[in-house]
Amino acid sequence: MLDNAPWAPLAASALTIVLILIIAWVLRRVAHRVITKVVNRAATGGSLTSRFRKGIAVDSIDALLNERRRQRAETMGSVLKSVASVVILGTAALTVLDRLTIPIAPLLTSVGILGVAVGFGAQELVKDFIAGMFMLLEDQYGVGDVIDAGAAVGTVEAVTLRITRLRDADGRVWYVRNGTISRVGNESQGWSRAYVDVPVPYDADLVSVRAVLEHLGEELWADTEFREAKIVETPQVFGVEQLSDSSLVFRVSVKTVPAAQAEVSRELRLRIKTALDEAGIPLVAG
Repeated sequence: MLDNAPWAPLAASALTIVLILIIAWVLRRVAHRVITKVVNRAATGGSLTSRFRKGIAVDSIDALLNERRRQRAETMGSVLKSVASVVILGTAALTVLDRLTIPIAPLLTSVGILGVAVGFGAQELVKDFIAGMFMLLEDQYGVGDVIDAGAAVGTVEAVTLRITRLRDADGRVWYVRNGTISRVGNESQGWSRAYVDVPVPYDADLVSVRAVLEHLGEELWADTEFREAKIVETPQVFGVEQLSDSSLVFRVSVKTVPAAQAEVSRELRLRIKTALDEAGIPLVAG
């Protein structure tokens, strides 16, 4: 009989091992497919700037946010797939070893001790990875953003789970470990704001000054070069922002697309100087 054959137990064990490997492979494939579907769903979504006007500038913001959402979802998907593979294949390997009557208790004990040793030795590395994962999940910043990371201020050139690479205004490259970043100031996420302070004499006609600045803002809004690519709202005149010993300071503010505030500020200064000169209103040196 087959049950009494000397090779029957070996065949049964081999069949069991094959079934374990097949089940592990199927579970891994299913887990990866589920993660892929979740990632694809997370990578797509509606416009995040529907509260703004419709136009080329807003479309650019949407395209940037959608691309960042896609990259963030793909990165997290890759991490989840790796974790799923390690867990499933590791469990299958231990089950196979147990089926082959190889004691796994000493192995698990050794792995546990090794894990504790590595954990103590790599605390900073683990901290960096955990901080990097939360940074990606929360979309705190992305490539192209101008951020203040505490240790350095600059444009983000690369983001990994362990480090963030920045380039400052002097061209210096900074490598900042994610675990050391306790707070982040993002100057270019979603939208930015440009503002210019306009100091005028105390004896200036404030109504006329405000009218000139408001008219200038309307002209800038009507300029298609800026309206379609640089600014997302009509410039606003906040009125008298502060009083100094020699001047009254008006503030002009405009909401811009990310990282365009410097260019818009320069254009505002140029137009303000020209408009005030034409109206015969002098500026006071700061």
